[in-house]
Amino acid sequence: MWLMTPIGFFSIVEKPYDRYDGMLTVRARVEGDLTSLKSRYLPELGQIQADQGTDYRYRATAPREAVARALSQLTLDLDYSNFKDEVNRMQGHERARVYGEVWHCLYRLEEKFKTDY
Repeated sequence: MWLMTPIGFFSIVEKPYDRYDGMLTVRARVEGDLTSLKSRYLPELGQIQADQGTDYRYRATAPREAVARALSQLTLDLDYSNFKDEVNRMQGHERARVYGEVWHCLYRLEEKFKTDY
């Protein structure tokens, strides 16, 4: 699952080795995103590992239930009316610009798969 939030961008997956101990792997492109997630919402997040040559350079594991609680709290804390503006406020213009590029790429889906209701 991709998760874009005002505090960072995350990819949350269940790796084969996670399945046996109830864990999920939380990955990020920016180490500070994981640090922010850990300090604000997910203190159970394990040690952040940096790997070369992987799809996401930074990763850590956390119990599945703790990740669910963190996502719930992120939702409960949502108090902004414009996501990109909140990203700009929390993380700065450059991060908001990158998120805007992602928004634009995803907007193409709306045009390509337009349906009449």
